[in-house]
Amino acid sequence: MFIKIVIVLLLLIVAASLLAGRGGATKQSASPSRLRPMMQKMAIILLALGAVVALIHLTTGCSPAPGTFHATEVRDAPYGRLNTLDALTDHRGRRLASADFSGKAVVVFFGYTQCPDICPTALSTMKEALRLLGEDAARVLVLFVTVDPERDTQEVLAGYVPWFDPSFLGLRTDMAGTLELAKEFRVYFRKVEGGSAIGYSIDHTAITYAFDPQGRLRLLIRDGTSPAHVAADLKRLLSAQ
Repeated sequence: MFIKIVIVLLLLIVAASLLAGRGGATKQSASPSRLRPMMQKMAIILLALGAVVALIHLTTGCSPAPGTFHATEVRDAPYGRLNTLDALTDHRGRRLASADFSGKAVVVFFGYTQCPDICPTALSTMKEALRLLGEDAARVLVLFVTVDPERDTQEVLAGYVPWFDPSFLGLRTDMAGTLELAKEFRVYFRKVEGGSAIGYSIDHTAITYAFDPQGRLRLLIRDGTSPAHVAADLKRLLSAQ
């Protein structure tokens, strides 16, 4: 990045010098009528080169360098242990087990079925990311953990989560267990009474947690991340050692 900036500055300085000196030809100049247009052309070329370098910098500067993730990478995090999900029940009434995670990249999102925007957007993004992964999608497990067990019964989750993708699992536990799990994953959620046709809404953390096939928390995927970037990150996780 520093080298690009230096190159742009040097090109601009040289171009400015040429333009500034276009009227400085003296009578001793052999052919000022020929020199001035040539200097102007050189200045224009240099300015164009500077613009191209700047454009390349702007279009590539926000992309991660080779070997890095689009999402925020975490290592050896003292929270978000995958085995703490073992106590949850999925929307089919089956107790989750550690064997369900074996050899898979696991994606975990906390939300609730009455959520008007963030939750359906997150699940839709994951659906599209899996489509982009092709055959590798079979090695990704997407888990939707409700922070509203009062309303999100097994039946409600069964009618909501698989609608996005049949492979997605909706998970729940009682409120005490939900609070413990939220503490473990550092998830914030708060019931907001009134102001809604559904009785209450819930403010909650909009982070998606991604684990590698070894069960290690590796990525924090922010709300609004594109499906293409999610797919690229998951593909890297699947090849992680």
